[in-house]
Amino acid sequence: MLDATETQETLLEVNNIEVIYNHVILVLKGVSLSVPKGGITALLGGNGAGKTTTLKAISNLLRSERGEVTKGSISYRGDAIAELNPADLVKRGVIQVMEGRHCFEHLTVEENLLTGAYTRTDGRKAADDLEMVYNYFPRLKERRKSQAGYTSGGEQQMCAIGRALMSRPEMILLDEPSMGLAPQLVEQIFEIVKAINEQEGVTILLAEQNTNVALRYAHYGYILESGRIVMDGPADELRENPDVKEFYLGVSEEGRKSFRDVRSYRRRKRWLS
Repeated sequence: MLDATETQETLLEVNNIEVIYNHVILVLKGVSLSVPKGGITALLGGNGAGKTTTLKAISNLLRSERGEVTKGSISYRGDAIAELNPADLVKRGVIQVMEGRHCFEHLTVEENLLTGAYTRTDGRKAADDLEMVYNYFPRLKERRKSQAGYTSGGEQQMCAIGRALMSRPEMILLDEPSMGLAPQLVEQIFEIVKAINEQEGVTILLAEQNTNVALRYAHYGYILESGRIVMDGPADELRENPDVKEFYLGVSEEGRKSFRDVRSYRRRKRWLS
């Protein structure tokens, strides 16, 4: 596996951003993170921590939900991207796979995949990339003529990732890929994400509640709570951190615990270090 800490080039830089919805609700409170080229970076935290909002701030999808970045900056390859619309950002190589898949239910699997190449002008190469997607997801080739709305949740997740690949991205923002999937299928999806990262060189920023699986595949991780980054570090170090083990993995020195048995979380917030 690639060690992202050895990658010097920073592809994405998020600097102290605040996000407000409906001009009232403050959701992100000074979030900063960086994503190195060629790595898998995990953004971790519970439901409502602000993971999806962070991804949508990067992909510029906030405006459709009456959200806006009111402070801080976001840059991709050193260029500010706050004013770009999502389609222009896709052309620059950044695409988001939304939580919940959002496949076009009335279209076939193959038609869904081809919509991912809409912004491309090299039609012949796009046809070649369709075979590339089928190599990663053989199940999609079997179901290519089926309406996406009649496929399983796992197949729809594969379709959503494959559709993103059809745009030939440099970076994928992957939101909750494990949501609603059986554990065995989660492992399969993450193995494919790892292969895409290693074989295609696609940088991944992954938002995920399943801390255990995310930290096994990521190179670096950030933990988000109530709109703030409270801890970050190499994935292998976070896996061994006693606070992460106790609060996010349900494991302490006394053995495995239920979350409801954890009375407090002695988090070492990075702004206090």
